Amino acid sequence: MRYFMTFSYDGTNYAGYQRQPDAKTIEEEIENKLKKINSNESVIIHASGRTDAHVHALNQKAHFDLEKEIDPIKLKNSLNSLINKDIYIKNISIVDDDFHARYNVKAKEYIYKINVGEYNPLEKNYVYQYNKRLDIAEMERALKYLEGTHDFKSFAKLEEDKDTIRTIIQANLYRNIKDVNTITISLLGTGFLRYMVRNIVGTLIEIGEGKRKSEDMIDIIESKDRTKAGITAEPEGLYLKDVYY
Repeated sequence: MRYFMTFSYDGTNYAGYQRQPDAKTIEEEIENKLKKINSNESVIIHASGRTDAHVHALNQKAHFDLEKEIDPIKLKNSLNSLINKDIYIKNISIVDDDFHARYNVKAKEYIYKINVGEYNPLEKNYVYQYNKRLDIAEMERALKYLEGTHDFKSFAKLEEDKDTIRTIIQANLYRNIKDVNTITISLLGTGFLRYMVRNIVGTLIEIGEGKRKSEDMIDIIESKDRTKAGITAEPEGLYLKDVYY
C-alpha cells in the first residue's frame, strides 16, 4: 500500500532533510518512527526533494510503502505522537502504486524571508536578519528577468555539472502589511538546483544594496558562470512552501 504525506518542519536543529551518517536529519527521524509503526520493519520514504541544513518546509511531500493497510488518519496521529516536535505530519492519503513524490512533481514554490528592520533575536532562525534598508523596487525589477526558461548555471552549486536549465514560472517580492520590515521573495518553478534559490537571493540583496543594477541579472544569467552572481544567502530564511502535482 502506497501512502502520500504532506508535512512541515523546522530545520533549525537538523543537518538537512536527507539522511546522512552521524548527523540528525528529517528523513531519518521520520523513517525511524515509521519503522516502529511498521512492526519494526524498515520503511523508506521518497520526498519531493531535499532541503539543506537549517532550511524549513511548510508543505514538504513524500511517499512510502507499507505491507499492511493502516487508516491514514490513524497513521498520521500515530506518527505525530512519536516524531520530534520539530516535525508535523499534516496529512496522509492512499495513492496509486505508480505515484512517485519526486518524479511526478510539476512545480515547487520556495519563499525566502528577510528582515530589513531592527535585529530580532526571536526570528534569527526563521528570517534572515539583514537589518538594513534595501531598494525593493530595483529587486522587483531584477526578479522579473528570472521568469521563463533559462540556463541557471550561474546560480547553481559551483561544481554542478548536470543539466542546469530550469523554468521559473513566477518570481515575486511582497511585504506583509502588518509587518513592513519583513520582505518575502517567492520563486515558483518546475525545479531548482542545489543552492539556486539562496544564490538568487544573495544576488538580489546585492542589487538591493546598490552594488549591482537590476539589468545586471540578464548578464549574470547569460554568463552561465557562478562567479558572476552574488553571495549565497543564509539558509535560515528559506522555506519550501509547496509542491504541486
